[in-house]
Amino acid sequence: MAALRIEGYVIVSAEGMLADARNVMPDALKFEGDAKFFSAALDRADLIAHGRNSYEDQPNSPKRKRIVLTRGVKALATDPANPKATLWNPAGASFEGACAAAGIESGTVAIIGGPGVFAMFLDRYDTFYLSQAPHVRLPGGEPCFPEVTAECSPQRVLADHGLQPGTTTMLDPAFDVVVTAWERRR
Repeated sequence: MAALRIEGYVIVSAEGMLADARNVMPDALKFEGDAKFFSAALDRADLIAHGRNSYEDQPNSPKRKRIVLTRGVKALATDPANPKATLWNPAGASFEGACAAAGIESGTVAIIGGPGVFAMFLDRYDTFYLSQAPHVRLPGGEPCFPEVTAECSPQRVLADHGLQPGTTTMLDPAFDVVVTAWERRR
């Protein structure tokens, strides 16, 4: 198989949460600058990968090829509700097998969550784009990685898995929302 480039994308609150205590991404964590950045990145990706509860609700969403992680299939299956989606159970098939079933053998795969899915690729990311909304607080929320706690930030998790902070870009100056490209140095 030719090279796959693995990129992760998430926006988090000040304490590293991607959803509130009800496991819902609140409007307080939605910013126009980040939404534009995210949408443009997904438009460039060859394949999107996410869990069954994660999705991106954008005009181009139905056009994108994707793999959806689920325990609802034994290994791989076509999603009966979406012909552009391949259902993948990591216990029954490899990631490369899922990509091949989706018709992708090279290019960029955008990982968009949730926490367990993000964690599966921690040692494989080429770049992880961590957007941060420092003025948003989500106490008791859902962390972007299972390891995130009050004592362990998303940045520490990424660094512990060999990624280093690169370029930081301002996405929304009114709310100090930035994205940092955490990169794997090879």
